[in-house]
Amino acid sequence: MYRHRRAATLTATVLVGTLFAAGCSSSSGGKKSEEGGGAAAAGKATTPRMTVAMVTHASPGDTFWDLIRKGAQAAAAKDNIKLVYSSDPNAGNQANLVQNAIDQKVDGIALTAAKPQAMKDVIAKARTAGIPVVGFNSGVGDWKELGMLEYFGQDENIAGQAFGQRLNQLGAQHALCVIQEQGQVALEARCAGLKKGFSGKTDILYVNGTDMPSVKSTITAKLKQDSSIDQVVTLGAPIALTAVQSLSDAGAKAKVATFDLNKELVKAVQDGTVEFAVDQQPYLQGYLAVDALWLYKTNGNFSGGGTAPVLTGPAFITKDNVDTVAGFAAKGTR
Repeated sequence: MYRHRRAATLTATVLVGTLFAAGCSSSSGGKKSEEGGGAAAAGKATTPRMTVAMVTHASPGDTFWDLIRKGAQAAAAKDNIKLVYSSDPNAGNQANLVQNAIDQKVDGIALTAAKPQAMKDVIAKARTAGIPVVGFNSGVGDWKELGMLEYFGQDENIAGQAFGQRLNQLGAQHALCVIQEQGQVALEARCAGLKKGFSGKTDILYVNGTDMPSVKSTITAKLKQDSSIDQVVTLGAPIALTAVQSLSDAGAKAKVATFDLNKELVKAVQDGTVEFAVDQQPYLQGYLAVDALWLYKTNGNFSGGGTAPVLTGPAFITKDNVDTVAGFAAKGTR
C-alpha cells in the first residue's frame, strides 16, 4: 500500500457463505431488480425483516457495479434484509428512483451522489419520512451537507494526489487523464488530485464511457496527436483495458495505470500490460452501506459519528502484490 497516502484505508474481514451472482446494472430507464437474502455462514441475524433500497448511478454493462452489488447482497443475506437495487446514470432519473423507494416506505436507503445537487431535495424528503440515508462511492465531499447519516468510500482527491506522486516516482513526465463521464464529481476529483500530486504535465481527455469503440478511437487520436504523452491514466478498469488497445493502435510508447479493478484488470497488472491500479474496494463499500443501515435500525450505531467518512481506499495494486488479490478477483469480489 502506498506509504505516502494521507488517508487510512478501512479493512474488514467479511465471512459469508454463498454469494449471489450479481446482475448487470439496470437500463437507462431505471428498471429495478430485487434480491432477497440467502444463507450466510457468518451467523444470520434474527432481527425483524428490513427492506433496504440501494440506488446508484451505474451505467448499463459497467462491471464495476457487480462488485458493489455482491457486497450489498452479502450484507443483506447476513442481516435478514430484502435488498432492492436500482440504478440510472441520469441524475434526475436516479433521484426519481430514490423517490420511488420513499414511496414504498423502505427502512433505509443507500445511494451514490455522483451529481450531489440532483439528490439534495429527495434526500431531504427521505429524512422527513423518517428513512435513514447513507452514502457510498460518490459524494465524499457532499454527504454531510446533503444530510446523509454516514458515508463509505474513497476520498478521490487524496487518491488522485497519491496516484500522481506514484507517477513521479516512476519518472512519468506527461499524463493524460481520461474521464469517462464529464461532471461526475468522483471522476473529476481524481483528475484534480492527480494534477495536484503529479509534478509533470497533465492533460484531461473526456470520452463517452458507454461507447467503448468511441473511447478507443478518441484515446488513439489523442496519442497520435501528441507523442509526448508517456502516461495514460484511466478512471475505470474497462477504460484501462481499452486504452491498452489504443496504445497499440497509435504505436505509442506510453504506459497505462488506472483506478479500480476487475478480474481482467488484475491479469493485466500481473502480465505488466497495466502498471498498477488503485482499488477503492467496491465490494466493501456495498457491504458496509447495507450493514450500516441494519446497525442503525437495530442498535442505533453510525460510523464516523456523523462527521467523518469511512474510507475504503486508496489501496495500490501493483505487480508486487497483485497475486494476493487475484484469487478474490477471480471470484468477483475484488
